Amino acid sequence: MTQRTPLERDLLEKAAQFLPGSGTGNTTYPDELKFLVREGKGGRIWDVSGNEYVDWLMGSGPMILGHAHPAVTEAVLSAVGRGSTFFTTNDQAVLLAEELVDAVPCAEQVRFMTSGTDACFQAMRAARAYTGKEKILKFEGGYHGSSDYAMMSVFASAAVEFPQAEPNTAGIPKALNDLMLVSQFNDLDTTAAIVSAHKDEIAAVIVEPLQRTIAPNPGFLQGLRKITQEAGLLLIFDEIVTGFRLAYGGAQEYYGVTPDMCTVGKIMGGGYPLAALMGNADVMSVYDRAAAPADSYVDQIGTLNAFPIACAAGLATLAELRAEGAYDRLHEVGGRIRSALVDACETEGFSVQSVGEDAIFDIYFADHPVRNFRDGLAADGQPLARLNAGLLGRGILKSWPQKFYPSIAHTDADIDRTVDAIREVAPTIKG
Repeated sequence: MTQRTPLERDLLEKAAQFLPGSGTGNTTYPDELKFLVREGKGGRIWDVSGNEYVDWLMGSGPMILGHAHPAVTEAVLSAVGRGSTFFTTNDQAVLLAEELVDAVPCAEQVRFMTSGTDACFQAMRAARAYTGKEKILKFEGGYHGSSDYAMMSVFASAAVEFPQAEPNTAGIPKALNDLMLVSQFNDLDTTAAIVSAHKDEIAAVIVEPLQRTIAPNPGFLQGLRKITQEAGLLLIFDEIVTGFRLAYGGAQEYYGVTPDMCTVGKIMGGGYPLAALMGNADVMSVYDRAAAPADSYVDQIGTLNAFPIACAAGLATLAELRAEGAYDRLHEVGGRIRSALVDACETEGFSVQSVGEDAIFDIYFADHPVRNFRDGLAADGQPLARLNAGLLGRGILKSWPQKFYPSIAHTDADIDRTVDAIREVAPTIKG
């Protein structure tokens, strides 16, 4: 059991008193494993008691260069000295928008927001404004933030038939249920049937090109692009996670499919509050009061839109990612951990399915391929929960319940320590 100092125990008690659910709404750990982060450097973090962890959560993905990267820190400190925010267009936002357009295949124009939730919400709103149609088609298990529209069929029970949506949080008006349609990831036949039946009502299809950790089947994204084009629907890639992770141009570059719009965040903001919606100039014209008809103009205001400090951090991060060999190293790091997971679990007699790509991945304890949300539901979650707990107890932090986020900052020593922990924990996770 990791030791806790009186200070950290006191702070944990205060967290239970002052924060609903004892936390900030993101990660949740068993009581005996709860900790409070004090600082991070490279691929490691330290809690208030001074315990060290190899960090594969990495802020849920943004810290692809590692914590407190010198180039990003320098850019942020310089930006802070020039002021915090201005509520008018700043130079860093223009420079970052130019870099995004150069990097991302679908991007001709950029509108900045502060979070992935906001960006995906705006993508759906812009699609409705541009097309004049109200419904959006998403995929069961896909996460597009916590807006009312996005929180449909994310943690679904699989008890309803496609395309019926299932709200997964309290507080969503029932009137919205009929405005979201739901299909199954990696299932072109079901998707085509839904589109055919509802194409006159659907504004857009929104998809994580790599859904959580489940990679697209060969041809799925290409088929989805064909279905939407033939039906006259917009295709939105939610690249909050995959943008600048799978490749510099994101999933669009990696898989070779170009949508009409995409959202980016996390890595693009260098770990600071920043996200963006991007797309072709025609669709993005809904944000231009001078270009859009009055009934299709989208008024989008935010105090911290294009937050200058975050834009500076983003520019510094992207400059580092353009360095030769950056993505080779990222995929190498992930590949080594991914192989170790599978080897250790199979050695103990488990049937496991490795899912994702080397830059973002995990395993399911299942004897069947996991190609969609319902396949994942049929996997055994208990060994994974015990694996996660065993790793955390040995100072290895990952996303709960699933996801490893490798970074360029993870060293060979980080990898070796993690592999040793995986091999030590694997024999202990049988029920």
